[in-house]
Amino acid sequence: MNVIESASNEKIKNAVRLCSSSKARKEKNEFFLEGLRLCRDAALSGVSIRTFFYTRSALEKHGADVAFISERAESSFLISTAAEQKIADTQTPHGFFCVCAFLEEKGEELLLSGGKFIALENVQDPGNLGAVSRTAEALGITALIAENGCDIYNVKAQRAAMGSLLRLPVIRTDNLSLLLQRCKENGFKVYSTTPDRRAESITSVDMSGNVVAVIGNEGHGVSEKTASVCKKITIPMNGRAESLNASAAAALTMWEIVRSGV
Repeated sequence: MNVIESASNEKIKNAVRLCSSSKARKEKNEFFLEGLRLCRDAALSGVSIRTFFYTRSALEKHGADVAFISERAESSFLISTAAEQKIADTQTPHGFFCVCAFLEEKGEELLLSGGKFIALENVQDPGNLGAVSRTAEALGITALIAENGCDIYNVKAQRAAMGSLLRLPVIRTDNLSLLLQRCKENGFKVYSTTPDRRAESITSVDMSGNVVAVIGNEGHGVSEKTASVCKKITIPMNGRAESLNASAAAALTMWEIVRSGV
């Protein structure tokens, strides 16, 4: 059994950097997960687990899970309470932590092979990113498209996704408008959501076939550049509400997309 007692151990310090810094994650091509569910999901999903850390309490309460994850990790370490306190991102950690290799990148070929897609343009909040991915997986969305915005490996995004970001394909792009134009040229229906009530209602547009729908930034919505290549659609709202939270808008949009069928 490998044991780490010191909170100053280099492996612990590396995990802390991966947890807190997008720059560190990109430099190492690694990301950090915390919690029994996420660590187990990583093992079940075939994610490459570089290092698995667990506490004595975790071993005593969830010995089978510790063994399961350890068998699939390149290296495993029992860590002290001091090391756990250093590495944990939550106030009440459960003693399970993983350092994982970045997931396989999904490219344009997946998109152009057809399906139902939700695109996030500069969505900043990790909770929104996680919630959207969780709903997308549940509804059977083919893949998530992401331009700029929150890092998909952000620890809070991973926690909000509850494992979905480990399984749902993510296509990352730095030019969403160009990607959407290619989709249109390949027969896709391309929509952008807007709170503008003059746009066509989402309930009356044809969502059958290959579809991409864009959800914009929390404060500014979909950019003019991206919207210019899309058909604008809106979610009808009553009362004085001017707009919906990004994850709520995405959930309703994805429901309409899959409800229309193939």
